[in-house]
Amino acid sequence: MNQLLAMAPSGEGGSSLMSLVPLILMFAVFYFLLIAPARKKQKSQQEMRNGLKAGDKVITNGGIHGTVVGVSDNVIQLRIADQVKIDISKFAIEALQSPTE
Repeated sequence: MNQLLAMAPSGEGGSSLMSLVPLILMFAVFYFLLIAPARKKQKSQQEMRNGLKAGDKVITNGGIHGTVVGVSDNVIQLRIADQVKIDISKFAIEALQSPTE
């Protein structure tokens, strides 16, 4: 008789599901605080890079300030001083320079 009681289902199936709730909540918080804003920033950066045109003043990841002279598929030509032009990857552009800078 004791063996039958020991083998009977304990009815704790719900508790294993309840132990997953904190993990799911932590993942949701992680997603909304870290992943979603990073995706939004990445999308806006990509739109900014795709919209570059000659005459735009930009700042590179390395801190170089310059004016866009030419744009091709993945390469941007920047004028960083008089008679000084450099070719850089489009992905090295960090931001457009605001008009007040």
